[in-house]
Amino acid sequence: MLVSEISEALGISRITIRKDLDNLESRGLVKRTHGGALAAQHLSLLDPPVDKKHLQRWKEKQRIAEAAATLVREGECILLDSGTTTTAVAQALRRFGKLTIVTNGVNIAADLASTNFEIILLGGPMRKNALSIVGPSAEDMLHEIRADILFLGVDGFDPVAGITTPNVLEARVNRAMVQASRRVIAVCDSTKFSRRSLAKIVSPSAIHTIITDTQISKEDLEALTSFGIEVILA
Repeated sequence: MLVSEISEALGISRITIRKDLDNLESRGLVKRTHGGALAAQHLSLLDPPVDKKHLQRWKEKQRIAEAAATLVREGECILLDSGTTTTAVAQALRRFGKLTIVTNGVNIAADLASTNFEIILLGGPMRKNALSIVGPSAEDMLHEIRADILFLGVDGFDPVAGITTPNVLEARVNRAMVQASRRVIAVCDSTKFSRRSLAKIVSPSAIHTIITDTQISKEDLEALTSFGIEVILA
């Protein structure tokens, strides 16, 4: 990862990028190199395509999705992050007659096109790997939206690093989603805890509720509750 590449992608000066990388290195999240940075050894940068992630821990994702749907009320505005767990949530929401769905997940919008829901797909360039929309246009749209619930997919949830994802542009859109939502619900299986990825979305304190599976460790569960986060085990 080169400073020049990050600067061009985000439209931020190289001086600012270098300062941010120095800060990440001080927190153990990256290792600075000549002209850029590399992931620290404990840092997960894996970002497999959606079709490969789809069947991983699918039963857990289905249970998490069913639990998520019980928190929704008819007529609400729901923000759905891209991802395989949130795709499962989208399917579980089909039981409702009227919802407004705002999403950056291209596949989610397509899957729900046959419903009577009002579907708002964020605009901007698409990350083909994740079938997700990212970029300033998506962020600008989110600044004008007020959702009742955000279902946020999680790549890494670490008590120190916070909520993280492998892609910087995805993290910016996710952060705007959090700011646009009255209630933030993270949906993730238990393998995502005590795991860090490259880009921070928000601190744990920004999450109201987490829905995960029953295989979560006692230590991770205690860490979540120490932040005042409601934990639902599915």
